[in-house]
Amino acid sequence: MKFYEDKKVLVAGGTGLIGKTLVNKLIDHGAQVRIASIDDPSRAHEDAEFCRFDLTKYDNCMEACEDMDYVFNLLCIKGSPKVMKERSASIFTPMILFNTNLLEAARKSDIKRYLYTSTSGVYTPTDIAKEDDMWNGFPSKKDWYAGWAKRMGELQVEGYKKEYGWDHISIVRPANIYGPHDDFHSDGAMVVPSLIRKACASDGELEVWGDGSEIRDFVYVEDIARGMMMTLEQSPNVPINLGSGKRYSIKDLAETVASNFDPALKLKWKPTEFGGDKIRVLDASRAKDLIGWESKITLQEGIKKTMDWYKSTYGK
Repeated sequence: MKFYEDKKVLVAGGTGLIGKTLVNKLIDHGAQVRIASIDDPSRAHEDAEFCRFDLTKYDNCMEACEDMDYVFNLLCIKGSPKVMKERSASIFTPMILFNTNLLEAARKSDIKRYLYTSTSGVYTPTDIAKEDDMWNGFPSKKDWYAGWAKRMGELQVEGYKKEYGWDHISIVRPANIYGPHDDFHSDGAMVVPSLIRKACASDGELEVWGDGSEIRDFVYVEDIARGMMMTLEQSPNVPINLGSGKRYSIKDLAETVASNFDPALKLKWKPTEFGGDKIRVLDASRAKDLIGWESKITLQEGIKKTMDWYKSTYGK
């Protein structure tokens, strides 16, 4: 993508799951990348400028945006359904501050293009989520606080477009993202990294929460990073879902993880009060129609890549 060559690009949250892959791709395409993150500098790309900033603070956002051409806002507070239920304020408040302060700082810094990363959690529970249906109901109670925080970020983007005429702000709503550099070891680890960690530490059984019937839309991180770059470049004037559009049950996922580790690994189902919605799948047709993007890496390919990375990084 010549579009990024010699451009100064801020990746806010550039040390996380998406951020590390996106930064690699931007640098490969000739961008001069600045990472702003609260993480340890060891997680940053060696060829990127690193600023260890708390981006809930407006002054830090202003400093991060200084002299930049483009901004990718990847900032979020991730967590399992259990974390979402138990740490509602710790999720909602920082996300509101991330949204508000970074976009305002970008506007005042005359940033040319800006991408806001929303979430599939903004949708009301439905069979398949289409972009224009977001306001037809409320976010799921399973994602209540994170869903509303991201909705507020989308409203802020809409307001800036209307009042300031800033047309080059884009919104993406990714599906369930997985891949290398994810959070594999905390209590809040999401379903894919959690299953991979447990499979690699197992002694013949893989414990899986729930009954395996929940349906999800899983997308490999490289596909998401590519979609984000295409979205910022083309700046569609409407939100874009970045999903596979495919329906994978948690049982499908667990069997894929198990088969990549040991086909003899037995699944052990564990009922839990912390399960998510029964189905969450995104309609990805707008992304294909407007920007020419669609996911390329299958679940089987992506899980193998992720497990290979995990074993080479953490052993077994």
